[in-house]
Amino acid sequence: MDVVAAAFSEPTGQGWVQITELLVAFVLSSLIGLERQLRGKSAGLRTQAIVGTASALFLLVSKYGFTDVLTSDRVVLDPSRVAAQIVSGIGFLGAGLIITRRGTARGLTTAAAVWETAAIGMAAGAGLPLLAVVVTVLHFVVVLGYTWVAGRLPSAGRDSVRLRVAYADQQGVLRAMLAECTRRNWVVHDLAVDDRQDDGVADLLDGDGHRGRGVAVTLGLSGPDVTAAAGVLGSTTGVLQVSRAEEETE
Repeated sequence: MDVVAAAFSEPTGQGWVQITELLVAFVLSSLIGLERQLRGKSAGLRTQAIVGTASALFLLVSKYGFTDVLTSDRVVLDPSRVAAQIVSGIGFLGAGLIITRRGTARGLTTAAAVWETAAIGMAAGAGLPLLAVVVTVLHFVVVLGYTWVAGRLPSAGRDSVRLRVAYADQQGVLRAMLAECTRRNWVVHDLAVDDRQDDGVADLLDGDGHRGRGVAVTLGLSGPDVTAAAGVLGSTTGVLQVSRAEEETE
């Protein structure tokens, strides 16, 4: 019992104050992880919780882990030395979450969220829980509020749209749509087959009233006057349906 009591005594940095700081880091980083998880992002609940809690532990080790060797006249250590390494170390983890695809970088927000979670954990471990809570609140302001604002800002320069296009299969419709995009100087930066059949795309009538198999793709387009793409592609022979696709957020 004496050993346990000594282990959790305040001077060693293993008291209830430090345990509370770890729990604060765990809860706040879990909240960010839950938001990422619900939005289907790559670094979700488990990753963010681990990063935030581990960062708090690193900070506590940096602050209290060397008290047994410190003396006022022989050994002096900088308590920020471990904390400084967390910043650069988390950068490598974030870099692994960024995917470059066809010239477009994806995952930047997720990578930044991991870095932010580490900072929140460090703040909690440093005994600054109020700052940790404020940054957590600001995280939700950014990923929820700013996403809404950004979707309503006027585009500067080249516009971009994402469309879900359903068309009759095996009639060269996709080739005709891509040719039209090229003619209008629209860049196709994303093209993926959409296998959802919740709207009956698999069995639709073509323009001549013949029932046939339909397929759907999601197109990401950018270029001059690309906001008119829905109407242009919708008038292509064989196109059955054009709708706005849900925008991907990182």
